[in-house]
Amino acid sequence: MIIEDTNNIKPNPSDEISIVDLISKVKEITKYLKSKWIIILSFSILGALLGLGYSILKKPTYTAVCTFVLEDAKGGGGLGQYAGLASLAGINLGGSGGGIFEGDNIIELYKSRTMIEKALLSDAINNGKKEPLINIFIEAYNLRAKWIGENLGSNIDFVVNQQNLTRVQDSLITDIVDLFNKKLLTVIKPDKKLNIISVQVETKNEFFSKNFTEKLVQTVNDFYIYTKTKKTFQNVQILQHQADSVKQSLNASLNGVASAIDAAPNANPQLISLKVSAQKKQIDVQAATAIYGEIVKNLELAKISYRQEAPLIQVIDYPILPLKCNYINKLKGLIVGFLSALVVVILTLSIMMNVNKTANS
Repeated sequence: MIIEDTNNIKPNPSDEISIVDLISKVKEITKYLKSKWIIILSFSILGALLGLGYSILKKPTYTAVCTFVLEDAKGGGGLGQYAGLASLAGINLGGSGGGIFEGDNIIELYKSRTMIEKALLSDAINNGKKEPLINIFIEAYNLRAKWIGENLGSNIDFVVNQQNLTRVQDSLITDIVDLFNKKLLTVIKPDKKLNIISVQVETKNEFFSKNFTEKLVQTVNDFYIYTKTKKTFQNVQILQHQADSVKQSLNASLNGVASAIDAAPNANPQLISLKVSAQKKQIDVQAATAIYGEIVKNLELAKISYRQEAPLIQVIDYPILPLKCNYINKLKGLIVGFLSALVVVILTLSIMMNVNKTANS
């Protein structure tokens, strides 16, 4: 068995690139690129012109930002003791009905079609004219010309029959909602440890960006409040209905007692049967009074619960005009286009030189 001495193995000189070879290679590439300076300059100027053209044709966009804090539903405050006592009596004061909004679910709610559609179809006063926001968006993105090219027609209007949209209108709204979720709408939590949420909308129309952001936050806010307080509100309505019914029964019993006494104002003390009717009515009054008192107490607790759950979202910052304008400066477009084309053409020529050299060797 032959054992090789690895210490005596010397590296193959062909496997290493010395500094001299590297410098020689750089000089060779530099000389080659100098010989192609006309091509490099021409493509660089072309790139600069393309960058300038892009900066001119690229319409500016406006970013509207609305931040709000989401109330933590875990804390029950001082209501917890009352809710515990009421639960022992079999009374449900309504818990936190917002479990579906815990975590990042509220962010997905902002991206839902229903919320975006409601915000798009809401009206705004634009140049003294009341019109739905979706029409302003259509004009800003010149969608009617696109629809004409797709044979969808140019007279699609969302001003009328918003409650009964056509199949084409529903399809177009779906496309717009997808566009918002992919490019125009951003809903994030700047800090994962905090319950602050930021809603950002970036479109080509400053008026639309501001008003749509406000409408979207308001729409989600209203839906959030309605959904989270729905169960408690139903409890309040049920208890209120029961209180009204028992009060009517109590009033009827009181009238019954009065009528029974009036029927025999000077009853013979020896005739006990004459007092039976009044005594029965008095028992009904006492029972109705006790029941009414308990229902009113539970009703007040339910109202406290409802008030505790009502303030769910507190807006911190609304979008204020003028909004942040995002645009490409002409000089910046010129420089970026020139440098980008310069890098691309140099890399391309260098690769072509090595490929031709390898093919000829």
